[in-house]
Amino acid sequence: MKFSGTDSYVATEDLTVAVNASITLERPLLVKGEPGTGKTELARQVASSLGLPMVEWHVKSTTRAAQGLYEYDAVSRLRDSQLGDARVNDVANYIRKGKLWQAFEAETRVVLLIDEIDKADIEFPNDLLQELDRMEFHVYETGETIRARHRPVIIITSNNEKELPDAFLRRCFFHFIRFPDAETLKRIVDVHFPAIKPDLLATALTRFFEIRETPGLKKRPSTSEVLDWLRLILAEDLTAEDLRRDTGSLLPRLHGALLKNEQDVHLFERLAFLDRARR
Repeated sequence: MKFSGTDSYVATEDLTVAVNASITLERPLLVKGEPGTGKTELARQVASSLGLPMVEWHVKSTTRAAQGLYEYDAVSRLRDSQLGDARVNDVANYIRKGKLWQAFEAETRVVLLIDEIDKADIEFPNDLLQELDRMEFHVYETGETIRARHRPVIIITSNNEKELPDAFLRRCFFHFIRFPDAETLKRIVDVHFPAIKPDLLATALTRFFEIRETPGLKKRPSTSEVLDWLRLILAEDLTAEDLRRDTGSLLPRLHGALLKNEQDVHLFERLAFLDRARR
């Protein structure tokens, strides 16, 4: 079982090595990187490449680790008991299976995505240590132990918003997705826009990297944002010459796809003003 990328996802050599190492070691793959570099999409493409079903657990700030195992709906059981419903005699009727339970009981091996784990409370990763290690957990309300039929391929993503516990990191294989260089980014664009004209692509990417590397930028545009920008450029039928004419204003056309806060827009406006003042 080897991952080597797909027709719709450009995976660098170090990323494919990381995915395959985590599969061999049977350890979760912890993927970090700035937003928009394809961390979540990686899990979906791994599932597609390996021909495995996908279970997605998207973590929020209010998510508790226990929700990934199961939830016991005591309120509904109490209500049903007051109504004389016979379902109350079986507590299993009030157990809601979480994403880990779904992955553990699947008939075949699955890819389990735990997305943006750093959004949750700092104790969230520690609360999953035993379950991810032993591939089992206990359901106290029914007295049963749920064991994984097949060890899932686990991919965990983080935007690095908070540090993860050392005990958790020790159990993972780690990979940081670096922002792609110009050649890799061109390959990514070719996958999404195979008919784009080479001159337009070269001009757009040059302009994009100039913007991304501008000193003082609060949020640098990511891979997903340059793809959105190129989609708009193609929809507007702009040419390479149109983009080259924008260099005098510093702000590119359709810059709302690239710059996502007013501070960065004001930064380019100030740079444009200083550039005109020097002339």
